[in-house]
Amino acid sequence: MNLKKIIGFYVLMFISSTLFAQAERYHLLVGTYTSPGKSEGIYVYEFNTENGEIAYKSKVILESPSYFAVSPDRKFVYSVSESKESKINALSFDAKSGELKLINSRPSGSAGPTHISVDAQRKYVFAANYGGGSLTALAIEEDGSLGDDIQDIKHEGSSIVMKKPYVHSAVVSPDNKYVLAADLGTDKINIYRFKSQNRPLALVSAVQPFALLDPGAGPRHSAFHPNKKYFYSVTELNSKVYAFEYKNGRLKQIQSISMIPEGFTGPGHGADIQVSADGKFLYANTRSTVNEIAIFSINQSDGKLSLIDKQPSLGKSSRTFAIDPSGNWVISTSQGTNELILFKRNQETGKLTVTGQKISIDKPSLVKFVKMD
Repeated sequence: MNLKKIIGFYVLMFISSTLFAQAERYHLLVGTYTSPGKSEGIYVYEFNTENGEIAYKSKVILESPSYFAVSPDRKFVYSVSESKESKINALSFDAKSGELKLINSRPSGSAGPTHISVDAQRKYVFAANYGGGSLTALAIEEDGSLGDDIQDIKHEGSSIVMKKPYVHSAVVSPDNKYVLAADLGTDKINIYRFKSQNRPLALVSAVQPFALLDPGAGPRHSAFHPNKKYFYSVTELNSKVYAFEYKNGRLKQIQSISMIPEGFTGPGHGADIQVSADGKFLYANTRSTVNEIAIFSINQSDGKLSLIDKQPSLGKSSRTFAIDPSGNWVISTSQGTNELILFKRNQETGKLTVTGQKISIDKPSLVKFVKMD
């Protein structure tokens, strides 16, 4: 074989391998509100990272699984049922077919579970009970089912806006030693030390029991930076992003930055927050009269944010959004217009562009990508 043919062969191999990598597929899981409405539970789609195509695969019937968490081994999914019964559900998950099956359910401890997370060792799930104003720690058995041991921690206090606690999310720290719970009703990020071996009382207040935000801020969802040194929280009531230095269960606020236009007096209702996998950009959205995804660059030396762009979310009442694992796409839920909306993402600039691609689904509340076997 001559030199030209050899070079051509390797070029062809490179192009083929590149195209193959670009066409990687993922499961896309979508949580919904089922009452009132037409949705029936968690829906599973197949997502093509090359062209952003989304194809329906299956569903599992559950009552208002508005939020769920996928176990690190991808064998289980744990969801809330944000309904009158206020349950936590354990489901088996087939990472090849995408099939979900209900294993068992347990009471969430308090009313209105709105967020759930699972620790890195799959020993516990943590549910934020918005209606009941509490944080629940529920033990997981070896087979992935939910056990009977439950710890329900009632929060106390109020704010200049809210009259009682409203726990909205619970995030596990990267070292799996702490749980940080955002309480919209008390303007606090409550910090708990987590020790799974101390079943059933796996959580205790940390040395720094909480970080206090501005009066009337209303923290909602939070995210860690990939370098594990910074922690960010989006607020629902004053529509800001708060940046913190994080170390060993301690938070030190370094910045707060608004997501809504200067002088704007209407509600913004900050909702969700995501940090890109490379740690260069942070995204946070509003879901009321503004309906935008704010895009911030992250200073790699101090973790501070700079607003670089705002992308209209196109739909209404977008509770959550997600960046796909390739980093090339963002999918936003639109509870108000009953659809998933796809944006193209520029990994160099962080900016988003409209693709026109949408998927109709009644009252979507959460989207998550899961690697496909």
